[in-house]
Amino acid sequence: MIHKAFTEHPASVGETYGEHLAHATGFGLRMIAGGFACLLHGLFPFLFVRTGSQQIRTLHDRMVVNRSRMPSVMDFVI
Repeated sequence: MIHKAFTEHPASVGETYGEHLAHATGFGLRMIAGGFACLLHGLFPFLFVRTGSQQIRTLHDRMVVNRSRMPSVMDFVI
């Protein structure tokens, strides 16, 4: 029963628990860092001018267009 709770959703998207953990962690870290860059951009408009929109494009591409690609190093534009 408990095993199913940890494996049912990852299996539904074609991943093992470990793969799903890696993908979800990569997404979460990119979202946090992108949000932080947006907050800094609000204070300093000359910083991170395209970072928020770039993070959204990257996450969309990774989730919808190319589901199997592993997270890459975060790329921020100053």
